[in-house]
Amino acid sequence: MTLNDPVILSLLDTDLYKLTMHAAVHMHFPSIQVSYKYNNRTENFRFNKEAILWLEKQFGAMGHLRFSLDEIEYLKNEVPYLPDSYWQYISNNNFKLDPKNEVKFQFKCIDEDADQYELDITIEGLWQDTILYEIPMLALISEAYFKFVDTDWNYDLQIENAYSKAVTLLENDLSFIEFGTRRRRSKKTHDLVLQGILKAVDERKDKKDLFLGTSNILMAKNYGLRPMGTVAHEWIMGIASVTNDYRHANENAMNYWIKTFGWDHVGFALTDTFGTDNFLKSFLPPYSDVYLGVRQDSGDPIEFTEKISNHYLNVLNCPLYSKTICYSDSLDVEKALRYSKAAKLNGMASCFGIGTNFTNDFTVKSAPDVKSQPLNIVIKLFKANGNPAVKLSDNHGKNMGDPDKLREVKALLGYRESSWEEVDESNRW
Repeated sequence: MTLNDPVILSLLDTDLYKLTMHAAVHMHFPSIQVSYKYNNRTENFRFNKEAILWLEKQFGAMGHLRFSLDEIEYLKNEVPYLPDSYWQYISNNNFKLDPKNEVKFQFKCIDEDADQYELDITIEGLWQDTILYEIPMLALISEAYFKFVDTDWNYDLQIENAYSKAVTLLENDLSFIEFGTRRRRSKKTHDLVLQGILKAVDERKDKKDLFLGTSNILMAKNYGLRPMGTVAHEWIMGIASVTNDYRHANENAMNYWIKTFGWDHVGFALTDTFGTDNFLKSFLPPYSDVYLGVRQDSGDPIEFTEKISNHYLNVLNCPLYSKTICYSDSLDVEKALRYSKAAKLNGMASCFGIGTNFTNDFTVKSAPDVKSQPLNIVIKLFKANGNPAVKLSDNHGKNMGDPDKLREVKALLGYRESSWEEVDESNRW
């Protein structure tokens, strides 16, 4: 592979929830215009001109991608609940990305002598045309940084480290998913990590079912794994913006989701788009019955566990361990062990979506005792149907969107600011 060869070779090199949301958007909101914006929470991590030139070529190459017949057949086998209209939409080269017209890639020189630039990326177009940019673009941005800016690292022990983490998770009976696409150090790293995990799984066949799979569809296809995932904040943010109905945004989002996939394929509910307290007001039967559980993605996980346990066990009278919390916020193995104990103590089952700690866990080559820090980068929905898109998480450091709209929605929902010891998102991965 030469330096300028495309890294993203398939539209499946993304997280499963992007395809499920893509199908839902196509079914319900095919004419809605949106925009997305890129944000680097690790602001001191800047790019050089070589990285920018490489990214320009990589983004442009995404315009040549199409869903192949083989890929569509794979999806029909692995994700058969996608609606019939979606299969028609993505078949026969009907769907393609158009980065030339949909991606506005700019950059700002911060220090010409030091060759330092900030990226300014906006994506605009129909929601159904642009929703698939986020994950591969984030993966490319991360890869560009560590290919051209921070190069003081190597691939030594990546398989061994992933193996060791997986062994610990398996030996402690923790169910887990590999969630590392968007902030992987490189595509090669992703492959090495899965090789390490599968080595551990192969050695402990009695516990192989604890490894639930990967969020990355292409990696799942390549390694014979199950693609895992349901929904992201984008879905709920988008529906709130399209309808301008924030009081019922969670309920509306669940209703559209169920209409798309049926009652048997809804997966895990995401609680924190407008704060978990607000979400729980609408998370009652029938929704609480059909969802397998909830995904935790911001705020204090122990406090969240206690709150969710109270809702399921005391408000809804669910049996002990009948519902699951999927923890997914900046996890590592140590945190997973701690949160597993908290879940068990509070009558909840648990599983863990571990991302960056698998696919971007490196040390500095010249100083092996020093961690080589990943980037904390996001591409978030900025507008939908001409209205600002906002998010009010359980950690105010993750709140996003137009300040005026944030204040308006906070007042409307009675949202209370909250924080905890890990509130600084620039130091979390």
